[in-house]
Amino acid sequence: MNIFEYAKSKYDVLGIDVEAAIRTLSSKEISIHCWQGDDVVGFEQGGQEASGGIQATGNYPGRARTPEELMADFEVAIKHIPGKKRINLHASYAVHGDIFADRDELEYKHFAPWVEFAKKNDLGIDFNPTFFSHPMVKDGLTLSSPDNGVRAFWIRHARCCRKISAQIAKELGKDVLHNIWIPDGFKDIPGDKLGPRRRLKESLDIILADKYDGVIDSLESKVFGIGVESYTVGSNEFYLGYAASRKGVYNLLDNGHYHPTESVADKISSLLLYFDKIPLHVTRPVRWDSDHVVTLNDDVLDMAKEIVRCDALDKVLIGLDFFDASINRIAAWIIGTRNMQKALLQALLLPNKTFKELQDSSRFTELLMLNEAVKTLPFGVIWEEYCRRSGVSCDTGWYSNIAEYERNVLSKRG
Repeated sequence: MNIFEYAKSKYDVLGIDVEAAIRTLSSKEISIHCWQGDDVVGFEQGGQEASGGIQATGNYPGRARTPEELMADFEVAIKHIPGKKRINLHASYAVHGDIFADRDELEYKHFAPWVEFAKKNDLGIDFNPTFFSHPMVKDGLTLSSPDNGVRAFWIRHARCCRKISAQIAKELGKDVLHNIWIPDGFKDIPGDKLGPRRRLKESLDIILADKYDGVIDSLESKVFGIGVESYTVGSNEFYLGYAASRKGVYNLLDNGHYHPTESVADKISSLLLYFDKIPLHVTRPVRWDSDHVVTLNDDVLDMAKEIVRCDALDKVLIGLDFFDASINRIAAWIIGTRNMQKALLQALLLPNKTFKELQDSSRFTELLMLNEAVKTLPFGVIWEEYCRRSGVSCDTGWYSNIAEYERNVLSKRG
């Protein structure tokens, strides 16, 4: 008996089908964010650092500066990530060519190179309008601004992005998650909280008025941000109420966008009772929404367990959202994505049916015992087998390739 067969036998004792878990994980798409590769700079004129509550800290050498460099880096990363993948784009990553188009003038043609890239690499695409790092963010406000001109600009931008998303979905034959996040809020105590939210509601009504095949619309809340510590217009309660009252609109959960004591895992089962989809952004907040690279920590494991226990892998749209400029950016992609996959595999390798039966029959002592016993099962052996079958290296084997790419390619960038 080899080590994998031995590990499988340990799971068999608890009625856990290892082969089924591997098959299920192999088919689950993870949406990987493009902005980790260039510190959220994008390809607009000037290539300025991100602003509007967005901050990537660090200055590790080798940042991608062009669409070609970012695509090349992403290709290197996904070669070391098992399973199915998507790429998550922001509108600021438009490929402009010789003629620059401002955000309210963007068209599908500016993202056609990304679609060809996705086809080449068997990727789905998700899409986000970019409401930050732009001179039309006035006094920290966009869709909730009292300035009609500012608000109209950003409404046009979001409407453009939904049309682009629809065309991407048509070209790929895959749904596109179109997610709206805005930085709107105030640094100090506002004199009016209702007015900005009323204007945001009216703006969203205009943006979302037209329905597009293949477009899944979501809204992403945040508890606070840099420069908007006292009041965020797009709060969880606002977006949850909006999504619940609008057919085909969803409330995206980002586990860095809540109070530190809130559990995003605990929100999943509640939302599943009312929504047929839950978009999810996975990150690692350290004391605040600092977007550190995802590690295999309790927060990520708890979210994965809840998704699997609710039989919601086909309903929860999992994306990543972190940007660490202090380490090798390609390695960050690989580490973060693989950790999300590890969490899902661990969740799939639990006796979830037995857990439920023990709870429903009030056998709480056995439930506690079993919850603790499964923690020492040989999960690592199953993960290694999954990587082997996927044609990728295990957890240390890929790093030498990234180090070589850094020496030969990244180090030669300015």
